[in-house]
Amino acid sequence: MIKLITGTKGTGKTKTMIEMINKSAETTPGNVVCIEKSMKLTYDVSHKVRLIDVDEYAIDGYETLYGFIAGVLAGNYDIVEVYIDGVLKIGGGDLVGLECLLKKLESLSKGSVSFVITVSADVETLTPGIKAYL
Repeated sequence: MIKLITGTKGTGKTKTMIEMINKSAETTPGNVVCIEKSMKLTYDVSHKVRLIDVDEYAIDGYETLYGFIAGVLAGNYDIVEVYIDGVLKIGGGDLVGLECLLKKLESLSKGSVSFVITVSADVETLTPGIKAYL
């Protein structure tokens, strides 16, 4: 399953995601991972969550992000939820590329992994392929 949290800057996307992450950390019978850019959630998410800063691994672009996520999942079969904050920052704002990433992540989610992703954009600007995940 893929769930998108969309909205323009300042609409509460990250706050909503933090609440979801912390709830998942307490109730999910598996591991929870949060991927973000620049470690700004360090003090907001539960210590039970594996917090990963893409800058630490020089991840820039959707192809690199997908490979990284696939590697993280391959290394830990107990991961059941992956949260990605600020995906457009990681992908350079490329909406067509984001659509491709979502299709690839969908194949990974067919197992037992759910993805929740914040997209900092007005819904009206999203491609039809991205809107399919709303």
